[in-house]
Amino acid sequence: MPKVLVSDKLSEEGLKILRSGPGLEVDVKTELKPEELEKIIPDYDALIIRSNTKVTAALLEKAKNLKIVGRAGIGVDNVDCVAASKHGIIVENTPSGNATTTAEQAVAMMFAVSRMIPQATMSMKEGKWDKKSFVGRELTNKILGVIGVGNIGKIVAERALGLKMKVIGFDPFLTAEAAAQMGIELVSLDDLF
Repeated sequence: MPKVLVSDKLSEEGLKILRSGPGLEVDVKTELKPEELEKIIPDYDALIIRSNTKVTAALLEKAKNLKIVGRAGIGVDNVDCVAASKHGIIVENTPSGNATTTAEQAVAMMFAVSRMIPQATMSMKEGKWDKKSFVGRELTNKILGVIGVGNIGKIVAERALGLKMKVIGFDPFLTAEAAAQMGIELVSLDDLF
């Protein structure tokens, strides 16, 4: 039976899906020290990580049965992909897994800045309420510049367009036609600033 080690915190929903897989033995052991992980990794066929676990060449050298490293997230900068390839270990990530969450966080920050929410919160905590100081600005009819219109940038742009903002974007991999179909005016990086 293939053994899967989850070495970083995952949602209970994600773990439930993993455990429902037929013929998989799933162990969750988070916050392992590197030497602890090196000691147990030979027992596993798959390793699922987020950003805390560092998958180094030294770890992979000891991972005699490991076939795949799955990164629950976008970046694989904590995985020595060259060493993994040398050992025939596949490295996978989930590039769109948290795109909506990240985009919504960006939009939330736009609201916080434009409406002076952190300052108003601090004022209220200090027992004051000077509402004239915290009028803020509407996002409607403002211009949003997006650098990189990939998964996350596209979702941010969609949300901004829903707020009736004008969206300009820079992305060296996107054509002007594709940007226009998304409602984005493609500009140079210099023009964006």
